[in-house]
Amino acid sequence: MPQPSSSYAGDATPQEAWEALAGDPSAALVDVRTSAEWAFVGIPDLSELSKRPVLAEWQTYPSMQVDQGFVDRVAEALQATGAGAGTPVYFLCRSGVRSQAAAAAMAAKGFTACFNVAGGFEGPLDAQRHRGASAGWKAVGLPWTQS
Repeated sequence: MPQPSSSYAGDATPQEAWEALAGDPSAALVDVRTSAEWAFVGIPDLSELSKRPVLAEWQTYPSMQVDQGFVDRVAEALQATGAGAGTPVYFLCRSGVRSQAAAAAMAAKGFTACFNVAGGFEGPLDAQRHRGASAGWKAVGLPWTQS
């Protein structure tokens, strides 16, 4: 069960996010990583759910400055899919840090069911300073694709 936060609806594991996306036709996934990460590391593949993730950089590559237009752009993209302020929205980044900030920003905008995908797409660094071995979307075997 997702854990509550003071500023967004809570954290969900990648598997919980997948199950929610599969079980609720209106639920959405927003990948807040950079365009470089999408291109070189991959993106979640939601095609078997007849969905696509919303791709919106929280921090713009290469400066890594927070995109001041993020909230409005994501709100518009979500509304285009039919999502409303109460629709469950799952935010994903590399490890779960940027997505937590993005979920909080969208909650402040009035979206009441924003969840951070804890562990992100690649998970934390392991002892060898590699990602993806123990946690995250890829590590638990959820579908993804790479260009």
